[in-house]
Amino acid sequence: MTEKGLNIQEIIKKLERMADPEKVILKQKKFAIKAFNSLGIYHKDLKKLASEIGHNDSLALELFDTGIYEARILCSKVYNPHFITENLMEKWVVTFENWEICDSFCMGFFSKSEYALAKAVEWSEHECEFIKRAAFVIMASYGFVEKSAGNEIFEQFLPIIEREATDDRVYVKKAVNWALRNIGKRNIDLQKLAISSANKILKIDSKSAKWIARNALTELKKPNANILDYPRQIYRKNG
Repeated sequence: MTEKGLNIQEIIKKLERMADPEKVILKQKKFAIKAFNSLGIYHKDLKKLASEIGHNDSLALELFDTGIYEARILCSKVYNPHFITENLMEKWVVTFENWEICDSFCMGFFSKSEYALAKAVEWSEHECEFIKRAAFVIMASYGFVEKSAGNEIFEQFLPIIEREATDDRVYVKKAVNWALRNIGKRNIDLQKLAISSANKILKIDSKSAKWIARNALTELKKPNANILDYPRQIYRKNG
């Protein structure tokens, strides 16, 4: 059964019925997710509701403007990423208050936008923790939404990762590390380049940098590391 015919009031009523104040507390304690005006709904349940709604850009805008935390996450799942504007990305990114909503917007939404690469580069120097995290989450997830993208796309991220590896804020450094690892797991050529970047980062006199580098090297240098073969079309073409 589709939910596409529902209006904003009906969706809000659905969210209110799904609300669980105990989950608000649990998410704070277990996952460090602190959110203003939260109803206490798990991400997986919002994802299920979004799949029932389908793409609905006008509804998504209304959802975001309610100010309800879960409605905003739902917005990121029902707005068609191919129609997102740069102004909307800028409007939304400044509201990110924790890693969950940041990642929800960036992984399957912002990373599919035509502005993804430009924003990843621009936001990588931002002072705000979650705007900066957004940059590196886009870098980490871009390869999964653009499987045919060439290595040069990801090579441009490595100097940025090296530059920002000294940021010791937990949600930035984790995203920087995530981006480095995902780039390195894309294919064997990028694996070598990511390992080289990690070794450079390891030499930096910074606890954050050393953690990022060691964690990435541990994963990327494993004999059984799960290294993919994207872009597959190119590899198949070249035999």
